[in-house]
Amino acid sequence: MVAPPLRYEVNCSILFPELPLLERPAAAKRAGFDAVEFWWPFPVAVPSESDVDAFVRAVRDAGVRLVGLNFSAGDMPGGDRGLVSWPARSSEFRDNVDVTVGIGEQLGCRAFNALYGNRVDDARPEEQDALAVENLALAGRAAGRVGGTVLVEPVSGAPRYPLLTAADAVGVIDRVAEETGVTSLGFLCDLYHLAVNGEDLDRVIATYGSRVAHVQIADAPGRHEPGTGELDLDRYLGRLADAGYDGWVGLEYVPSGASADSFGWLQ
Repeated sequence: MVAPPLRYEVNCSILFPELPLLERPAAAKRAGFDAVEFWWPFPVAVPSESDVDAFVRAVRDAGVRLVGLNFSAGDMPGGDRGLVSWPARSSEFRDNVDVTVGIGEQLGCRAFNALYGNRVDDARPEEQDALAVENLALAGRAAGRVGGTVLVEPVSGAPRYPLLTAADAVGVIDRVAEETGVTSLGFLCDLYHLAVNGEDLDRVIATYGSRVAHVQIADAPGRHEPGTGELDLDRYLGRLADAGYDGWVGLEYVPSGASADSFGWLQ
């Protein structure tokens, strides 16, 4: 595979798993990257100032730019996939918004991924969706104050996560704009998740290419580096570029071997 001429960055929450989290930005720099992204890097929604300072310092000292950061999404290894539509943890999400955007302001990050959240037994889907509109608007206003964008993402592998397709994600973004007037939301086009969920990626790009605010990739099946599966990622990335996308492409894959050896496809 020969990568199209886009800008690539490393998701340090999934790559370099052999290293402590705060050592991974420097490892990405040594591997030749100038930018990184992270899932929420703390075990709680509102970490201590010292923990935030340590994270900010690790990114700055590595000489890389933070270009993507998730809001707190709960216990991801335990199956949580976001707090946005979860009534019992809505206040936790709201408390997290200013912390997340504040880190972004310090490090120049302007893309904030808000995982929607699983369906829960103690609330009707309609109630969860209405709450999601409120919380995404709140996050969008906060991100907008620093020129940022809140990302909405379809996800695979989570049976109770309701956003599975590009149309699902864009529908949420449009509903927020229509009901609240907040327009600082964008579509996170993760080619791996969309493919696993059965989407026709060529059609997704043709239909929603102009709505894409961020891109993430992994090959499928397997969620490893490009070239290990069946996706024609160079074609899809080329078509995204042709559709006008000129932002970052996040490498959000599980390396099939050592992380440092998983970037040969970029050559």
